[in-house]
Order: sequence, then structure tokens, then C-alpha cells
Amino acid sequence: MNLSLLILLPLITALGILVSPGPRQVRLIALIGSIVQLGIACLLLLDYWHERVAGNHAPMLFEFNYTWFAALHINYHIGVDGISIAMILLTASVVVSGILVSWSTEKLSKEFFFLLILLSLGAYGFFISLDLFTLFFFLEIAVIPKFLLIGIWGSGKKEYSAMKLALLLMAGSALVFVGLMGMYVTTHSFDILQISQMHIPIEVQKFFFPFAFLGFGIFAALFPFHTWVPDGHASAPTAASMFLAGISMKLGGYGCLRVATFLMPDAAHAYSWIIILLATIAIIYGAFATMMQTDLKYINAYSSVSHCGFVILGIGMLTQTSINGAVLQMVSHGLMTALFFAAIGMIYSRTHTRMVAQLGGLLKVMPFISTLFVIAGLCSLGLPGLSGFVAEMTVFMGSWQNPDAMYRLATILACASIVVTAVYILRAAGKTVMGPISDSYTHLTDATWNEKLAATILVMGIVIIGVAPFLINQLITPGTENIMQQVGKAITLK
Repeated sequence: MNLSLLILLPLITALGILVSPGPRQVRLIALIGSIVQLGIACLLLLDYWHERVAGNHAPMLFEFNYTWFAALHINYHIGVDGISIAMILLTASVVVSGILVSWSTEKLSKEFFFLLILLSLGAYGFFISLDLFTLFFFLEIAVIPKFLLIGIWGSGKKEYSAMKLALLLMAGSALVFVGLMGMYVTTHSFDILQISQMHIPIEVQKFFFPFAFLGFGIFAALFPFHTWVPDGHASAPTAASMFLAGISMKLGGYGCLRVATFLMPDAAHAYSWIIILLATIAIIYGAFATMMQTDLKYINAYSSVSHCGFVILGIGMLTQTSINGAVLQMVSHGLMTALFFAAIGMIYSRTHTRMVAQLGGLLKVMPFISTLFVIAGLCSLGLPGLSGFVAEMTVFMGSWQNPDAMYRLATILACASIVVTAVYILRAAGKTVMGPISDSYTHLTDATWNEKLAATILVMGIVIIGVAPFLINQLITPGTENIMQQVGKAITLK
């Protein structure tokens, strides 16, 4: 499998959109391009399993290494493991769904779809990069489209929200850059696999780890740097919200795991108590803050702060099971929150309001959309049979394996947040889709073909993971085992 196709295809699609003659052609090119990307991602998964079954147990498969800038040791080095493939499949699914949901976009449609595809290009490149400079390059490509998507096609305080998001994410990028340059100055290499084989002094790790982890953590809504999330999601158009929560926030979690923890395991141990403390605060704070919201988008946005806290908690616990749970939570939350934002966008486009108090009884006129809303909510609160249950339980079980009393207290508090989540989800779902319906809503129509297809893709992912979690667990375990070997070396050296 040539991984460069994951970069080449979005690039060709984006260029095709720019030269297309009209809105109809723009939509078709964007949809066809995204479907081909999803097909490539599925073929990549099949090729990966074939290689594993054939006995290829290399840490990274389908590697390609080309010298990009020899003077600074910068290479176009790409490769994947199971964790990368899981993120690629998530990205491809959300991209197709986001384009389908945006099918009726009329305002500057060419520029809109171009930016969506450009954002996906940055995400694909980020997940396959094995060179720190290349990884940072694609991370930056994924930042600018967010600013424009919110600032031009957003609603409400869109200029303020776009500026706030861009400034905080650029600050995160600056911190990441300092951390990456620290690795380069110490090892004279940007190659992730080479650096992982070197012993970096603990003092150096302790100095640069906070830059890398906090920088990526800002992308993952790490408390207290999460404030861009509610405003950014609330003002973004539906597809941009799906991309932000379903893809962009996963760049942060992936970076915390693949770069900060994998390359600086000694520092990860040293700072684990701080990571766990911040993650626990995010989980509890996000849950209670969500209870206070009356806008559907703000409910999902603050809920994302809480759910992304589980990702950080799983990484901070540094056990095999908890890290598996962190990856599962990234995939689960990406699918669930994309579905939630899609359902909210469908409701808003018909009722022209996101305020819970102004809604009610939508199940009577919009049964399909209402069902999507309920499924996303049930996944969020961890209903067995859906992906949210599998991911959160894996994080909890892995966290409890750490015998430290403080860590177990953090696990208990994180578990308790499920009760709060159930309260705000059931309340929001009950007031939105059940009860009496306003006379002004009786004429509303249900989901269109494109909305149904978009939702079906996301629901399938949620159910497959929930019913057959062993499939994704088998996919990601070799990658998490490789990370745990680094963590184990750090413990042994101590």
C-alpha cells in the first residue's frame, strides 16, 4: 500500500474543486474524492491485516523514507501501525459524512468544500508521519481551514470564536514546535523511530515534555486550555463542527501519545500525576458545565471537554489497558460527536433554533433525526452495545490497574461523572425529541437522502465497535504494546 495516496488523493480532490465550473460539480467532486479516500482507508486496513497474518510484526508497516532536506535531517518518512489506521478510518468516515451533511451549502460552496478537503489532507498527513518536522507541517495545514470555516460560514459570534480558536491552537503549535526542536537539538534527528531507540537524559525529557504534551493537549481540550472548544463548536457550521470534534481534537490526543509519551517516557512517568489531575478536573468540570447549558451545540461542546478528558486520563495512567482505552475513546468520541453535531445541524436547519427550551416533540415529525440524536446521546452516556461503553470501561479498567491511591481516587471520580452525563443527556433528549410539539414545527420534514447516508456511516461505526470491540482492540494492540515497551524501559532504567 502506498500511503502517499492518502495525501495525493485529497490534494487532487481539492484542486479539482477549485477548477470545477459550478456548485453541483463541486459537490460531486468532493463526495467522490472523499468516498475514494474511505475506500483507500479500508484497503489499507485489509493490507495491514494481511501483513500481520503473514508474520510481519514490524512496529510500522508500509514505510517510505525520502530525504526532504538533508542539511537539517528532515525526511518525508511515513508509515502506519494499528493506531494510525484507526485514526485514518475515523478521519475518512467523518469526511464523507461531513460532505454529505453539507450537500445543500450554497454560500461560496467551492471555497467551503476546498477547505474541508484541505483539513482532511492535514489530518491524513499527520497520522502517517514518522518524521517530527513532517508531522508538524501537516498539523499546521490542519489549523488554518478551521479559522476560515468558522469565520466565513459560522454563526453567532463567529469572528470572535474563529480568532479565539486560531490563537489558542497556534499557541499550542508553538509549544509543540519547542518540544520537537528540543528533541532535534538533543538527538540531531527528526525521525520518530530513531529517537525512540535513543536514551534521552531524564533532565532533557522533563524540560521538553511539558511543551510537547501541553501543546498537543490544547488541541485535545486539555484543562485549562479548553476554552476554544465551546465557542468554536457553537459558531462553526455543521460540517466544521464535525471535523473539529471528530478529527482535529484527535490530532491532540494522538500527538500526546505518539510523540510526547512515546519519545519521552521518563518524563511521562514523572508528570503522570499532573496529567491525571488535569484530566480528572476536565472530566468533572466538563460534565457539570454541560448540565448548565441550554444550547444544543454548547451541550455537545462541553461534553466533548469531558469525554476528551478520558483520553488524557488513559494516557496518563500509563498501563496497557488504559492506553488501549484512550485510543478507543478517541475513535468512539470522534464518531459519536460527529453524529451528535450532524443531528443538531439537521434540527437547526429546520427549526432555526438550538435552544432546548424552544424545542420538543420532534420525534413526531422527524423520527429519523430524533433517533440519531438519541443514539448519539446514549453513546455519550455509555450505553452497553455502543462504542462509548467499550471505550470508557476500558479506560476505567486500565486506570484501576494502577495501584497508587491517588490514581484510584481519580478513577472513581471519573466513573462518577457518568451519572452527571446521564442527567444532561437524558434531559436534553427528553426535552428535544419527546413531549408536546409546537404548532410551528408540525410542518417540518425528516432527513433527506444525503443526511441519512451520512448518519448511517457514523452509526455503523458506533455499533460495530460497541458490539465487536475485539476487532478494533486487535488492530490497535500491537501499536500500544510498542508504546508500552518504551514505558517499560523507562521503569527498568529507574
